[in-house]
Amino acid sequence: MAYYWFKAFHLIGIVVWFAGLFYLVRLFVYHAEASQQTEPAQTILTTQYKIMEKRLYNIITTPGMAVTVAMAIGLISTEPEILKSGWLHIKLAFVALLLAYHFFCGRIMKQLEKGECQWTGQQFRALNEAPTVLLVVIVLLAVFKGNLPLDLTTWLIFALVIAMAASIQLYAKKRRLDQEKLQEAIQE
Repeated sequence: MAYYWFKAFHLIGIVVWFAGLFYLVRLFVYHAEASQQTEPAQTILTTQYKIMEKRLYNIITTPGMAVTVAMAIGLISTEPEILKSGWLHIKLAFVALLLAYHFFCGRIMKQLEKGECQWTGQQFRALNEAPTVLLVVIVLLAVFKGNLPLDLTTWLIFALVIAMAASIQLYAKKRRLDQEKLQEAIQE
């Protein structure tokens, strides 16, 4: 019965953690783009984003990560023989990358707070896609375990990354064209 409790709260932790990671970097996008605003909007927005980022990271994202990891340890403790599975080692490597991403976001948050971060909104949009790719890989490994079709999965991940990169570029082009139209309208 403990296995099911650990698994249920592991899944809940994953949902909370990823929700936080997805939204945190989206806030970084807005934070970076606030510097393009005129005063007093720039100061107001920057102050608000600092508060939102800190609360999200400390109250939602990090606790979600802690629950996920703690429940994963609980799951492994109920079935220690799973540690012999090669797929689990690969999954744990991707989870380690996700943990590094989490703490990297914490570092960026501190740089933004100090006004020392040089990343653009466009760069943050690209960074925001990393947890999506990690989520897909981790879930596929957890579901398929040792039966994951690597050739198909590799192409799927490659296509996902290309689609994400293309959508980021298309969105940047749309925003640039919208900005140009706005400038033209202002000049008329």
